[in-house]
Amino acid sequence: MSISVVINTLNEEGSIKRALESLSWADEVVIIDDGSTDATLEILRNTKMKDERVKIFHHKSGGYVEPARNFAISKASGDWILILDADEEIPETLAVRLKNVTTEMQQINYVEIPRKNIIFGKWMKASMWWPDYQIRFFKKGVVTWRNEIHSKPGVTGEGIKLDDEERWAIVHHNYESVYQFIERMNRYTKIQAEELNKSGGKFEWNDLIKKPLSEFLSRFFSNKGYKDGVHGLVLSLLQALSFVVVFTKVWEMEKFKEAELKIDEIKSLTKESGKEINYWLKEIDPPGNLFKRFFKN
Repeated sequence: MSISVVINTLNEEGSIKRALESLSWADEVVIIDDGSTDATLEILRNTKMKDERVKIFHHKSGGYVEPARNFAISKASGDWILILDADEEIPETLAVRLKNVTTEMQQINYVEIPRKNIIFGKWMKASMWWPDYQIRFFKKGVVTWRNEIHSKPGVTGEGIKLDDEERWAIVHHNYESVYQFIERMNRYTKIQAEELNKSGGKFEWNDLIKKPLSEFLSRFFSNKGYKDGVHGLVLSLLQALSFVVVFTKVWEMEKFKEAELKIDEIKSLTKESGKEINYWLKEIDPPGNLFKRFFKN
Protein backbone atom coordinates (compact mmCIF):
# COMPACT_ATOMS: atom_id res chain seq x y z
CA MET A 1 0.00 0.00 0.00
CA SER A 2 1.44 3.36 -1.02
CA ILE A 3 1.24 6.44 1.20
CA SER A 4 0.97 10.03 -0.01
CA VAL A 5 1.57 12.95 2.34
CA VAL A 6 -0.33 16.13 1.48
CA ILE A 7 0.83 19.55 2.75
CA ASN A 8 -0.84 22.92 2.13
CA THR A 9 1.55 25.86 2.30
CA LEU A 10 1.22 29.63 2.58
CA ASN A 11 4.37 31.55 3.50
CA GLU A 12 6.00 28.70 5.41
CA GLU A 13 9.68 29.41 4.75
CA GLY A 14 10.53 28.96 8.43
CA SER A 15 8.93 25.55 8.90
CA ILE A 16 8.54 23.64 5.62
CA LYS A 17 12.06 22.16 5.66
CA ARG A 18 11.44 20.60 9.06
CA ALA A 19 8.17 19.04 7.87
CA LEU A 20 9.76 17.62 4.71
CA GLU A 21 12.72 16.18 6.62
CA SER A 22 10.31 14.08 8.69
CA LEU A 23 8.82 12.42 5.57
CA SER A 24 11.67 10.31 4.17
CA TRP A 25 9.48 7.22 4.64
CA ALA A 26 6.57 8.42 2.45
CA ASP A 27 6.03 7.23 -1.13
CA GLU A 28 4.84 10.64 -2.36
CA VAL A 29 4.76 14.20 -1.01
CA VAL A 30 2.15 16.49 -2.55
CA ILE A 31 2.50 20.22 -1.89
CA ILE A 32 -0.41 22.59 -2.53
CA ASP A 33 0.77 26.18 -2.31
CA ASP A 34 -1.91 28.78 -1.63
CA GLY A 35 0.03 31.75 -2.98
CA SER A 36 3.21 32.09 -0.92
CA THR A 37 5.11 35.37 -1.32
CA ASP A 38 8.13 34.50 0.82
CA ALA A 39 10.86 31.92 0.09
CA THR A 40 8.55 28.90 0.47
CA LEU A 41 8.27 28.17 -3.26
CA GLU A 42 12.01 28.48 -3.78
CA ILE A 43 12.62 25.97 -1.00
CA LEU A 44 10.02 23.62 -2.47
CA ARG A 45 11.41 23.84 -6.01
CA ASN A 46 14.93 23.10 -4.77
CA THR A 47 13.58 20.14 -2.83
CA LYS A 48 11.68 18.84 -5.86
CA MET A 49 14.86 18.95 -7.97
CA LYS A 50 16.55 16.64 -5.47
CA ASP A 51 13.55 14.45 -4.60
CA GLU A 52 11.33 12.98 -7.32
CA ARG A 53 8.67 12.08 -4.75
CA VAL A 54 7.78 15.76 -4.32
CA LYS A 55 5.01 17.27 -6.47
CA ILE A 56 3.98 20.93 -6.35
CA PHE A 57 0.57 22.36 -7.27
CA HIS A 58 -1.02 25.77 -6.81
CA HIS A 59 -4.38 26.75 -5.38
CA LYS A 60 -5.90 30.19 -4.85
CA SER A 61 -5.94 30.97 -1.14
CA GLY A 62 -9.20 31.58 0.66
CA GLY A 63 -7.45 32.76 3.81
CA TYR A 64 -7.69 29.37 5.51
CA VAL A 65 -6.85 25.81 4.54
CA GLU A 66 -10.13 23.85 4.56
CA PRO A 67 -11.34 24.82 1.03
CA ALA A 68 -8.04 23.54 -0.40
CA ARG A 69 -8.03 20.18 1.44
CA ASN A 70 -10.18 18.26 -1.06
CA PHE A 71 -8.24 19.73 -4.00
CA ALA A 72 -4.99 18.63 -2.37
CA ILE A 73 -6.27 15.10 -1.76
CA SER A 74 -7.36 14.83 -5.41
CA LYS A 75 -3.74 15.36 -6.51
CA ALA A 76 -2.40 12.49 -4.41
CA SER A 77 -1.96 9.06 -5.99
CA GLY A 78 -1.40 6.96 -2.86
CA ASP A 79 -3.75 4.33 -1.49
CA TRP A 80 -3.49 6.06 1.87
CA ILE A 81 -3.33 9.83 2.53
CA LEU A 82 -1.65 11.62 5.41
CA ILE A 83 -2.60 15.27 5.89
CA LEU A 84 0.22 17.31 7.39
CA ASP A 85 0.43 21.04 8.07
CA ALA A 86 3.65 22.83 7.19
CA ASP A 87 4.36 23.58 10.86
CA GLU A 88 4.04 19.92 11.84
CA GLU A 89 6.34 16.91 11.69
CA ILE A 90 6.02 13.15 11.97
CA PRO A 91 8.25 11.31 14.48
CA GLU A 92 9.74 8.02 13.34
CA THR A 93 7.67 6.03 15.85
CA LEU A 94 4.44 7.38 14.37
CA ALA A 95 5.61 6.78 10.79
CA VAL A 96 6.25 3.10 11.58
CA ARG A 97 2.84 2.79 13.27
CA LEU A 98 1.01 4.29 10.29
CA LYS A 99 2.78 2.03 7.81
CA ASN A 100 1.80 -0.96 9.93
CA VAL A 101 -1.85 0.12 9.84
CA THR A 102 -1.88 -0.07 6.03
CA THR A 103 -0.65 -3.67 6.02
CA GLU A 104 -2.08 -5.14 9.21
CA MET A 105 -5.51 -3.47 9.51
CA GLN A 106 -7.15 -3.72 6.11
CA GLN A 107 -10.66 -3.21 7.57
CA ILE A 108 -9.73 0.25 8.90
CA ASN A 109 -10.56 3.33 6.78
CA TYR A 110 -9.09 6.11 8.88
CA VAL A 111 -6.95 6.86 11.93
CA GLU A 112 -7.41 9.54 14.58
CA ILE A 113 -3.97 10.75 15.66
CA PRO A 114 -3.12 12.76 18.79
CA ARG A 115 -1.31 16.05 18.23
CA LYS A 116 1.39 17.49 20.46
CA ASN A 117 0.97 21.28 20.39
CA ILE A 118 4.10 23.25 21.23
CA ILE A 119 3.13 26.85 21.96
CA PHE A 120 5.53 29.59 23.03
CA GLY A 121 8.15 26.87 23.47
CA LYS A 122 6.10 24.58 25.74
CA TRP A 123 4.21 21.35 25.11
CA MET A 124 0.66 22.26 26.14
CA LYS A 125 -0.94 19.34 27.97
CA ALA A 126 -4.17 20.94 29.21
CA SER A 127 -6.93 23.44 28.28
CA MET A 128 -8.01 21.35 25.25
CA TRP A 129 -4.56 21.41 23.62
CA TRP A 130 -3.88 17.72 24.32
CA PRO A 131 -4.49 15.11 23.02
CA ASP A 132 -6.14 17.23 20.30
CA TYR A 133 -7.12 14.25 18.13
CA GLN A 134 -7.10 14.80 14.36
CA ILE A 135 -8.39 12.61 11.51
CA ARG A 136 -5.28 12.88 9.36
CA PHE A 137 -4.57 9.39 7.99
CA PHE A 138 -7.09 7.61 5.78
CA LYS A 139 -7.75 5.58 2.66
CA LYS A 140 -8.23 7.78 -0.37
CA GLY A 141 -11.90 8.46 -1.01
CA VAL A 142 -13.27 7.96 2.51
CA VAL A 143 -12.67 11.46 3.92
CA THR A 144 -13.89 14.87 2.70
CA TRP A 145 -13.57 18.34 4.18
CA ARG A 146 -16.27 20.97 4.50
CA ASN A 147 -15.32 24.54 3.60
CA GLU A 148 -15.99 26.04 7.04
CA ILE A 149 -12.92 27.20 8.96
CA HIS A 150 -11.64 24.69 11.55
CA SER A 151 -14.32 22.19 10.48
CA LYS A 152 -13.90 18.47 11.07
CA PRO A 153 -13.85 16.16 8.03
CA GLY A 154 -16.64 13.79 7.09
CA VAL A 155 -15.67 10.10 7.17
CA THR A 156 -17.10 6.75 6.09
CA GLY A 157 -16.33 3.31 7.40
CA GLU A 158 -14.52 2.13 10.51
CA GLY A 159 -11.65 3.99 12.13
CA ILE A 160 -9.28 3.65 15.07
CA LYS A 161 -7.96 6.16 17.60
CA LEU A 162 -4.32 5.84 18.59
CA ASP A 163 -3.50 5.96 22.30
CA ASP A 164 -2.69 9.44 23.59
CA GLU A 165 1.03 8.75 23.91
CA GLU A 166 3.79 11.11 22.75
CA ARG A 167 5.33 8.49 20.47
CA TRP A 168 2.11 8.31 18.39
CA ALA A 169 1.59 12.08 18.18
CA ILE A 170 2.01 14.54 15.33
CA VAL A 171 4.37 17.25 16.57
CA HIS A 172 2.77 20.64 15.96
CA HIS A 173 5.03 23.69 16.29
CA ASN A 174 2.00 25.89 16.77
CA TYR A 175 2.34 29.50 17.90
CA GLU A 176 6.02 30.41 18.26
CA SER A 177 5.48 34.11 19.04
CA VAL A 178 2.77 36.47 20.27
CA TYR A 179 2.99 38.28 16.93
CA GLN A 180 2.16 35.04 15.12
CA PHE A 181 -0.81 34.40 17.42
CA ILE A 182 -2.22 37.91 16.89
CA GLU A 183 -1.66 37.76 13.12
CA ARG A 184 -3.52 34.46 12.81
CA MET A 185 -6.22 35.62 15.19
CA ASN A 186 -6.85 38.67 13.04
CA ARG A 187 -7.16 36.49 9.94
CA TYR A 188 -9.28 33.76 11.49
CA THR A 189 -11.65 36.07 13.36
CA LYS A 190 -12.44 37.91 10.12
CA ILE A 191 -13.57 34.64 8.56
CA GLN A 192 -15.47 33.56 11.69
CA ALA A 193 -17.26 36.92 11.88
CA GLU A 194 -18.24 36.68 8.21
CA GLU A 195 -19.60 33.15 8.73
CA LEU A 196 -21.55 34.29 11.80
CA ASN A 197 -22.95 37.27 9.90
CA LYS A 198 -24.00 35.12 6.93
CA SER A 199 -25.78 32.67 9.22
CA GLY A 200 -27.90 35.49 10.67
CA GLY A 201 -25.90 36.19 13.80
CA LYS A 202 -26.37 39.68 15.22
CA PHE A 203 -24.19 41.80 17.47
CA GLU A 204 -25.23 41.84 21.11
CA TRP A 205 -23.00 43.85 23.43
CA ASN A 206 -23.33 41.38 26.31
CA ASP A 207 -21.68 38.71 24.10
CA LEU A 208 -18.47 40.74 24.55
CA ILE A 209 -18.56 39.67 28.19
CA LYS A 210 -20.39 36.35 28.26
CA LYS A 211 -18.66 34.53 25.39
CA PRO A 212 -15.04 35.41 26.27
CA LEU A 213 -15.67 34.66 29.93
CA SER A 214 -17.18 31.28 29.07
CA GLU A 215 -14.17 30.48 26.87
CA PHE A 216 -11.70 31.48 29.61
CA LEU A 217 -13.48 29.52 32.34
CA SER A 218 -13.73 26.48 30.08
CA ARG A 219 -10.08 26.46 29.08
CA PHE A 220 -8.40 27.64 32.26
CA PHE A 221 -10.55 25.96 34.91
CA SER A 222 -12.85 23.27 33.50
CA ASN A 223 -10.17 21.92 31.12
CA LYS A 224 -7.35 22.50 33.63
CA GLY A 225 -5.35 25.12 31.74
CA TYR A 226 -3.88 26.15 35.09
CA LYS A 227 -1.79 22.98 35.00
CA ASP A 228 0.25 24.54 32.19
CA GLY A 229 1.19 27.43 34.47
CA VAL A 230 1.64 30.90 33.00
CA HIS A 231 1.46 29.42 29.51
CA GLY A 232 -2.01 28.09 30.30
CA LEU A 233 -3.14 31.42 31.76
CA VAL A 234 -1.88 33.47 28.80
CA LEU A 235 -3.33 31.15 26.18
CA SER A 236 -6.69 30.96 27.94
CA LEU A 237 -6.81 34.77 27.96
CA LEU A 238 -5.76 35.00 24.31
CA GLN A 239 -8.40 32.47 23.27
CA ALA A 240 -10.98 34.49 25.20
CA LEU A 241 -9.77 37.66 23.49
CA SER A 242 -10.42 36.09 20.09
CA PHE A 243 -14.14 35.98 20.97
CA VAL A 244 -14.07 39.71 21.77
CA VAL A 245 -12.53 40.33 18.35
CA VAL A 246 -15.06 38.12 16.51
CA PHE A 247 -18.09 39.88 17.98
CA THR A 248 -16.50 43.31 17.53
CA LYS A 249 -16.00 42.51 13.84
CA VAL A 250 -19.65 41.48 13.59
CA TRP A 251 -20.46 44.89 15.09
CA GLU A 252 -18.23 46.49 12.48
CA MET A 253 -20.19 44.71 9.73
CA GLU A 254 -23.31 46.33 11.17
CA LYS A 255 -21.66 49.77 10.75
CA PHE A 256 -20.90 50.12 14.47
CA LYS A 257 -24.57 50.66 15.23
CA GLU A 258 -25.37 52.30 18.55
CA ALA A 259 -26.33 49.94 21.37
CA GLU A 260 -27.54 50.96 24.80
CA LEU A 261 -25.44 49.69 27.67
CA LYS A 262 -27.57 48.58 30.60
CA ILE A 263 -25.65 49.22 33.79
CA ASP A 264 -27.76 46.81 35.83
CA GLU A 265 -26.98 44.05 33.34
CA ILE A 266 -23.27 44.84 33.50
CA LYS A 267 -23.42 44.64 37.29
CA SER A 268 -25.25 41.33 37.09
CA LEU A 269 -22.77 39.87 34.59
CA THR A 270 -19.83 41.05 36.70
CA LYS A 271 -21.32 39.59 39.86
CA GLU A 272 -22.00 36.23 38.24
CA SER A 273 -18.52 36.19 36.74
CA GLY A 274 -16.97 36.73 40.14
CA LYS A 275 -19.01 33.89 41.60
CA GLU A 276 -17.91 31.50 38.86
CA ILE A 277 -14.24 32.38 39.23
CA ASN A 278 -14.37 32.05 43.01
CA TYR A 279 -16.14 28.70 42.68
CA TRP A 280 -13.39 27.32 40.45
CA LEU A 281 -10.60 28.70 42.62
CA LYS A 282 -12.04 26.87 45.62
CA GLU A 283 -12.54 23.71 43.60
CA ILE A 284 -9.02 23.36 42.25
CA ASP A 285 -6.74 24.66 44.99
CA PRO A 286 -6.56 25.98 48.53
CA PRO A 287 -6.39 29.81 48.73
CA GLY A 288 -3.02 31.30 47.91
CA ASN A 289 -1.43 28.27 46.25
CA LEU A 290 -2.68 28.54 42.67
CA PHE A 291 -0.83 31.62 41.48
CA LYS A 292 2.37 30.65 43.30
CA ARG A 293 2.48 27.68 40.96
CA PHE A 294 2.28 29.93 37.90
CA PHE A 295 5.40 31.82 38.72
CA LYS A 296 7.41 28.70 39.48
CA ASN A 297 7.08 27.90 35.77
